[in-house]
Amino acid sequence: MTNVFVIGLGLIGGSFALDIKSVRGHAEIHGIDTNEDHLNEALDLGLIDKKAGMEDLEKADIVIVAIPVSTSLGLLPEILDLVRDDAVVFDVGSTKSLICEAVADHPKRRNFLAAHPIAGTEFSGPSAALKGLYKHKVNIICEVEKTAFKLQEKVLKLFADIGMRIRYMDPASHDRHIAYVSHLSHISSFMLGKTVIEKEKNERDIFDMAGSGFESTVRLAKSSPAMWAPIFEQNKANVIETLDEYIGNLQQFRELMEKGDFEAIYNEMENTNRIKEILKGINVPTP
Repeated sequence: MTNVFVIGLGLIGGSFALDIKSVRGHAEIHGIDTNEDHLNEALDLGLIDKKAGMEDLEKADIVIVAIPVSTSLGLLPEILDLVRDDAVVFDVGSTKSLICEAVADHPKRRNFLAAHPIAGTEFSGPSAALKGLYKHKVNIICEVEKTAFKLQEKVLKLFADIGMRIRYMDPASHDRHIAYVSHLSHISSFMLGKTVIEKEKNERDIFDMAGSGFESTVRLAKSSPAMWAPIFEQNKANVIETLDEYIGNLQQFRELMEKGDFEAIYNEMENTNRIKEILKGINVPTP
């Protein structure tokens, strides 16, 4: 029997629990969460088989760390202290540089794999967990060479069995790229929601006039601030760089509007339309 410990029983951790149950029938899923209600809910929903504590990690074969990145930084070294030499620990955080630095000098660094599954929804908590969430999704692995080969094999086989596609990337490149395709999207969505709420004091008017375009654009504004504020903090420099470029493009668009240069606006939009071809057949990251 394989003992799998999931630390953090929200959307990401809970979905891993469901998928592992579907491909590893012999696995026993143990849940660790500081929120007792989440633990009870995960047990009731069948995401986990047992509640557990940090002291139980000595029994773990696989440990999945699915908690906010700011918490992972302090907890990962403690987790590595507690696991056996043949156990593998992987995190699923949306930033990787500081995570990798936090365990760089740990005696059991070889037991850790830095991962980022590019999957998710705007919902959170155990009830948000989805079976099959990771099928055909990209999983970015950083510093794979620092993980013991046999442990790499174990966890990469698991990722393959639940249908994930693997990409390898260094932590700095990961954090820079993800700021553009994920973090900026969430900021844009939050700020669009803020702008509309502040402008439209009558909320009924918003709901009556909101079409599918607004709904899809603002969808990410429903994401958990408890999850995203630490992500922005951990990737601050890259996020600011992407914001500068985004704000520059918005300012340019505003200047074209002021000038009444709608031919230039048309050309800007037409040039951007090629993103349809770029994204054709690609899973767009939505952590």
